[in-house]
Amino acid sequence: MSEFTPTPERQKQILSLLTRQGRLSVTEIVEQFSISEATARRDLESLASQGKAQRVHGGVIAVEQAPPELPILQREGEQADEKSMIGQAAAELVNDGETVFLGSGTTVLETAKNLRERKNLTVITNSLPVLNALAGIKEITVVSLGGQLRESELSFIGHITEQALAEVRVDKVIMGARGLSLEHGLTNDYLQETLTDRAILKIGHEVILVADHSKVNRVSTALLAPLSSMNTFVTDSKADKKFIQALKKQNIKVVIA
Repeated sequence: MSEFTPTPERQKQILSLLTRQGRLSVTEIVEQFSISEATARRDLESLASQGKAQRVHGGVIAVEQAPPELPILQREGEQADEKSMIGQAAAELVNDGETVFLGSGTTVLETAKNLRERKNLTVITNSLPVLNALAGIKEITVVSLGGQLRESELSFIGHITEQALAEVRVDKVIMGARGLSLEHGLTNDYLQETLTDRAILKIGHEVILVADHSKVNRVSTALLAPLSSMNTFVTDSKADKKFIQALKKQNIKVVIA
């Protein structure tokens, strides 16, 4: 193929080849498409900027797109063992007497279930399942944020929720994300919820992100924040080792459940 072939068509063919192989080097692309290294690198940078590939030293690797998220009640059985262990590990990071924010999602819900024995704890949340899990416990004060109910997630989002978030501060935020990628950071699949989650990130002295291995090296539709927005990442032992090492190099604490 000539270097002068229109770039979008060449990029489409590069992406097709990447999908089959999983990884491509600049040298392979130069040889396969008879183009210069500079042109090959420009094509790869373009694919990376579109979220279609992840740039690595000497080439690219395929990026797995996160599938559409099922409603929370249908997700409870997904990676149930891993989520249970992650929830226990995340709860161990919460001390008696603290004020914490718990976001929505099944892994955060597992964390909530493991906080029932804490003393003098204040929990702020926009999640109905979290409210139900902690309601009526004498030593826990539960503060609910209102707003528009997202029925599939059973969580409150939107302008009213964000206005309430602006009025509170917590010791720790514990939340999840649909995808985590070295190239594209934290991503979600629903824009309006993402705007609320950005407001949540601002209220915590420490941000703890909880996610099982299936979320790692995945990219979803809406950018939430860079990886550096979290202080601690709690995951399971199946999470990609290179991803974990990259987080540690960014001084992000990693807890393996």
